[in-house]
Amino acid sequence: MLNEKQIKHLTLPRRKALIRHADERKQAERQLKDSEESFRVLAETVPQQVWVTRSDGMHDYMNQRWRDYTGLTLEHLQSDRWAHLQFIHPDDRAESQALWQHALDRGTLYEHEERLRNGQNGEYRWFLTRAMPMRDEGGQVVKWFGTCTDIEDQKRTEEALRLSQERIRALINSSIIGITSVEMEGEVLADANEAFLRMTGYTREQVQSGTLSRRNIVPREQAPLFERSIRELKESGQHTAFETELVCQDGSRLPVLVGGVIFQEQPRQMVAFMLDNSARKELEQRKDDFISMASHELKTPLTAVKLQVQLVRKRLEKHSQHEAVTALTRVEGPVNQLERLITELLDVSRMQAGKLEYRREPVDLNELLREVTAPIRHLHPGRTILISGSVQASVIGDRDRLGQVFTNLISNAIKYSPNAEAVEIDLARSKDAVMVHVRDHGLGIPREQIERVFERFYRVTDLGQQAIPGLGMGLYIAAEIVKHHGGTITVDSAVGKGSTFTVILPLLRAALSS
Repeated sequence: MLNEKQIKHLTLPRRKALIRHADERKQAERQLKDSEESFRVLAETVPQQVWVTRSDGMHDYMNQRWRDYTGLTLEHLQSDRWAHLQFIHPDDRAESQALWQHALDRGTLYEHEERLRNGQNGEYRWFLTRAMPMRDEGGQVVKWFGTCTDIEDQKRTEEALRLSQERIRALINSSIIGITSVEMEGEVLADANEAFLRMTGYTREQVQSGTLSRRNIVPREQAPLFERSIRELKESGQHTAFETELVCQDGSRLPVLVGGVIFQEQPRQMVAFMLDNSARKELEQRKDDFISMASHELKTPLTAVKLQVQLVRKRLEKHSQHEAVTALTRVEGPVNQLERLITELLDVSRMQAGKLEYRREPVDLNELLREVTAPIRHLHPGRTILISGSVQASVIGDRDRLGQVFTNLISNAIKYSPNAEAVEIDLARSKDAVMVHVRDHGLGIPREQIERVFERFYRVTDLGQQAIPGLGMGLYIAAEIVKHHGGTITVDSAVGKGSTFTVILPLLRAALSS
């Protein structure tokens, strides 16, 4: 640095050059200061933790976000370049230290996912730590510029995705559930898991060749079930699981329970899930065979007992043995009840086998309901059965079977309304159908059980109804008979307010034209 005396002895050009150099140096210093200030503003603004170290790894700077998270100051770290390791999770610490030392030795990029402890609450969060070497004109590392980016949410998402993929993989590899991917256009099987191939006997080559479609593996009579489920999928994205059969490679049929979901991407695909239902079907068949056999075996001796009771009662009546007649009359009630239960069991067995016989004849519902209610009124003298409305038209069907439907509904209404006096029956008609409503003011049915009341052997479960007898066959039989007549049966109910069963049957003209 020249003093003033020396500067005075310089030539004018030299003096100007010296002044220009001094100005340039001041400008460079201002630019450096401005650059450092810009860096600090940027470092304090970004959402990452930002830090700078010297070439040996000793910390030179860290932003406020870093200090707030760790609770440390720059002075804490300048005494030991490894002081920051105390904030790294013990399971990540050794790898982090090794990678950082390798970057310092080689001057290469440092990048590592690690868990850092919050100095305030002691909790660990995942961060992506990166450090870039900054070099001088000679290529020597002079500083390291580093950031720590919070990736906790990303890691949680990745973990959730990993678990989801593991579950999906476990499902696909399951030896129990058959899975197929079906292209909606043409309904061709695009893929299938090993369980499906094993269940049906088809080969992966057949699937990959594109020769298998729904038409190949679904029995013709079962097609409407699949078409209905596909419509439900297209409309709402889901459908109710249903029981059906699949045609196997050898031509045999496999009972399955089917469910599916639809994907909206192009080409649209449906993923179907199939559970082998053959074991349960076989068990049901054995149960049906046993019920049918037991019912037949019981019916013969019971008929003999009933006839003998009636014969003895008539003889006693002839000889005016009134006390004995009364006693036998009490026996006839349970015998008739047992006979009805056995008849219902036989009906269920025949329905399952498709062997229940029906006659087709015009049936006057007004007259039928009067006939049905008469014996019920006699058995329950304390109950009132009200019939309102009438229809001046007939339905076509089996008179005895339809009588069985209304007997079951009225008997159920009385049984499940022990504290109510009246059962109401309303008749009405539309252009093509007749509606019969059977209403009680009794216990009612829980909403979640309404859809199951027509299932075979299903009984509504409730603490207040445990003492009510029955086998859960009446409503099933009624529903099957109504269905066979081309009608529908539904129920509207609320707990504590009673139930209304509605039977809709086509009128004679509509039934004949269908």
